[in-house]
Amino acid sequence: MSSSPSSPSSQLPLSGRTVLVTGATAGIGRETARLLAERGATVLVHGRTAEEARAASDELVAVAGIDSGLLRPFGADFTRLEEVGRLARRVGEEHPALDVLVNNAAMAAPERHTVTVDGNEITFQVNFLAHYLLTQLLERALTRAPGGRVVSVSSSLHRTASVQWSDPNRSRNYSRLAAYAQSQLALTVFAADPRVTAVSVHPGICDTALLPLYSLTGATAAEGAAHVVRLCDPATEIVNGAYYDRDRCVEPAPAATETRTVQRLNKLASLLVGQNA
Repeated sequence: MSSSPSSPSSQLPLSGRTVLVTGATAGIGRETARLLAERGATVLVHGRTAEEARAASDELVAVAGIDSGLLRPFGADFTRLEEVGRLARRVGEEHPALDVLVNNAAMAAPERHTVTVDGNEITFQVNFLAHYLLTQLLERALTRAPGGRVVSVSSSLHRTASVQWSDPNRSRNYSRLAAYAQSQLALTVFAADPRVTAVSVHPGICDTALLPLYSLTGATAAEGAAHVVRLCDPATEIVNGAYYDRDRCVEPAPAATETRTVQRLNKLASLLVGQNA
């Protein structure tokens, strides 16, 4: 079955499906958007601003030959939960049935402890809380038709992490690596939430802006994105709540599947984003 952009849409494996990819202007997110559109999906291309999302969409058309009719740019700054709420409302209005949400947007923790206007440590908010809120607000769209799913791009670094329940902002003992790892653990735990079919995936160590956190070398962003796209395909049977290391379903860190941890994290996240929901 051809996945060429020039193939008739009826022959493309993801034709008729709508996928929102957060952080789709660069790295794995951009390549995920490209691969999905090449397979016929309508891709909602999220960027920090509407201008960045439009520029990324235009580049995919000009450089990758993607059909412009398959790309829809959306902007929202995840350091502001109010903008996440607006993004969810617009997506819900324009695409009341959403097939897949790819929670991909991520940042490396800054050297110095940084708090957003919402009062949260910036890495915890951008990498986890914003996706938590977005997923909750899009639950109706994701469950309107059978087969809706959430794919959260996590990291193997979640295995080194712990959630500081009494100080999730890590204001008393900040470490950029620990802050990043905590956000990835939280995202992995969130996949075990039973309200929406969801999985998390470590796409491998890739040559993106986050590479310095892991190694000196890595696979291409396209190679990492291929593992994400595979989980977006309804032809791929997934284990709800599971964690994938590239193309293999493996056990995550023990804390990621503990019922008490899942419940505790949901309670914490709801508290931190509640006034913006």
